[in-house]
Amino acid sequence: MNRKEFLKTISLIPFLGSTMNLKALQNFKNDLEYMETMPVLFLGHGNPMYAIQDNEFTKAWSETGKSLPTPKAILVISAHWETNGTFVTAMEKPKTIHDFGGFPKQLFDVQYPSPGSPEVAKQTRDILKKTSVQLDHNWGLDHGTWSVVKHLYPKANIPVLQMSIDYSKDLQWHYELAQELSVLRQKGILIIGSGNMVHNLRMAQFDLTVGHDWAIKANELLKERIIDNDHHSLINFSSLGKEVRMAIPSAEHYIPMLYALGLKTGKESVSIFNDKTELGAISMTSFKINS
Repeated sequence: MNRKEFLKTISLIPFLGSTMNLKALQNFKNDLEYMETMPVLFLGHGNPMYAIQDNEFTKAWSETGKSLPTPKAILVISAHWETNGTFVTAMEKPKTIHDFGGFPKQLFDVQYPSPGSPEVAKQTRDILKKTSVQLDHNWGLDHGTWSVVKHLYPKANIPVLQMSIDYSKDLQWHYELAQELSVLRQKGILIIGSGNMVHNLRMAQFDLTVGHDWAIKANELLKERIIDNDHHSLINFSSLGKEVRMAIPSAEHYIPMLYALGLKTGKESVSIFNDKTELGAISMTSFKINS
């Protein structure tokens, strides 16, 4: 329900008398709270250690969280959950998954005990027509989700769900599937894509605080297309040149960005933050989409 429809309907309340029950009033309240379209985020999540560090990237995540309307729930498309088919977590209490190795015990001790939402999982399943969505009760929240969401919402008091990336589908398919998710934005759901625009671990150097020249160029090229609203070129990224192809040797960290862009309407603005390439071959560039 948009603002005009809401105001027209609520003006009738004095005439409805006893036919207006408490449940209907609560529905009106919910419509008022979530009548504005929720923003969309793409977050370059980078090094898992940022989950427990205080740096320029984590500070920006924290400030972004403070700037957002309080969501009813959060749906994350993480680079780290690839499946054959599409799944949505549907458990009441998703576990914190430590899906990495070689890091200190302090990182493995981190828990992000947010609730889940079987209700939102079912809504997500029901609105997606492009594919059959299965409800998952085994996965949880991987580090592509909790390492960033814990900075956005440190109290872990908002339900968090994940939707998987079907590795059997092409980029155009994922972009179109994202468009079907747009109705969730009207229901108070914050949708986050979590990955990295530039992500080439084989060419990363963990002692570098800057990016290689090719990685910086690729990041700039991709960012220009985002600002220009040139989603066609971004879907067909291999046509953008050698540097971009080097930046995206596999698509799993890139696809979450396409989900965020697929949710953007023509009139919405994009604000970029954490615009930095580091470790030689990892881009932290992130953006927020606002109506």
